[in-house]
Amino acid sequence: MYRPPLVALLPLCLIAAPAQAQDGDLEVEASIRLRVEGIDGQFRPNTADMGALLLRTLVSAEYDAGPVRIGGEIQDARAYFDRAPSSIGTTEIDTLEPIQAYVVAELGEKAELQVGRMTMDWGSRRLVSRQNFRNSTNAFTGARLDWQPSAGNSITLFWTMPQDRRPNDREGILDNAVELNRERPDQQFFGARAMMANRVSGASLEAYLYRLVEEDAPNFATRDRHLWTGGFRLLKTPNVGAVDFEIEAVWQQGTTRASAADRTDLNVKAYFMHASIGRTFAAPWSPRLILSYDRASGDGRGSNYGRFDTLFGARVFEYGPSSLYGPIGRANLSSPEARLEVKPNKRWDGYFAVRPLWRENATDAFASTGLRDASGATGCYAGTQFDLRVRHWLKPDRVRVAAGAAVLAKGNFLRNAPRAPQNGNSHYGFAEITYGF
Repeated sequence: MYRPPLVALLPLCLIAAPAQAQDGDLEVEASIRLRVEGIDGQFRPNTADMGALLLRTLVSAEYDAGPVRIGGEIQDARAYFDRAPSSIGTTEIDTLEPIQAYVVAELGEKAELQVGRMTMDWGSRRLVSRQNFRNSTNAFTGARLDWQPSAGNSITLFWTMPQDRRPNDREGILDNAVELNRERPDQQFFGARAMMANRVSGASLEAYLYRLVEEDAPNFATRDRHLWTGGFRLLKTPNVGAVDFEIEAVWQQGTTRASAADRTDLNVKAYFMHASIGRTFAAPWSPRLILSYDRASGDGRGSNYGRFDTLFGARVFEYGPSSLYGPIGRANLSSPEARLEVKPNKRWDGYFAVRPLWRENATDAFASTGLRDASGATGCYAGTQFDLRVRHWLKPDRVRVAAGAAVLAKGNFLRNAPRAPQNGNSHYGFAEITYGF
């Protein structure tokens, strides 16, 4: 199978600055990111301790013709030197893919309609996101209507077909094979969201209702999810010397199957909630202290299915690194966190976080670890995560380096659950450089 090398994209990248300089109606941007990461003390069953080199190249362009804009973006995400049995999949590998190809039409001064392939990044990003840390991102094909009646207030209606990332077979993934992603009518994601500024004591209010419908397709089995997901978020943005907060509550219902191999539809009743309070201090390095709590339902022994589905959400911004790591997700989770963020100047930023971890339900699989103790004998305490990250702009808005690490101090469940690796605590680290132009 033909695999064009990464350098095949470089000619596209090199035209970015001249194209924008010569014609103000055409904007071209590109970035290349190289990241080295590794993990030992693996928490996943039957998965090796390993390291990998991850490369991601993005090239995007948009032509503004007045009331109409035409744009597109190519993503090339690859991984090398991983070790079998590996956890690397379509979240790390999506080669030479046009993730965006769209037309945007202005409908007056306050509304616009976008049609085609697109990425979406909304609100808290817990349910609909464009992935940043992850090597490949979520993308959709469809239409969205955005209306902004006044500053800070907006309404969005959308209908899409989520793109299935390809290749999705083990040989193709390990080979960084080139295969176009696919969208299909058997999987649809649509809904509405509204954002209202300064609604409650200076805080903004977001409300949304999403619908996900999927069914099996030839040679493609799914869990046949038919989910309604509705919620709200109340947010007060951080300011120096002031208290900020965020509250988000989500309810989920519908039907699903326990796995793609099952044929029994289960009634879904699940939930997720997040609450945090923070303060930015008027002191050197602009320290900000945040205390938060997350709770996501798990599946119990009753007739209903209770495991929360985070849909197309991101998790790195509050749960630590994903990729080769990523034990924490919004499913069967009860977890507080204490986090300290610092920003010494415009070029430097960093954080350190401590997060104890419990299972919300003692009989369901814990978060994203793949480990389950159906008897509940190992209890709810899974362990405690410590993680940190530091970033620095070597050249503002052009070259940035970052490094981070995480330690998962395993509790009774992660040490003694059935199939749990007997290899001590998990340790993860990464270092990366991003060049944008």
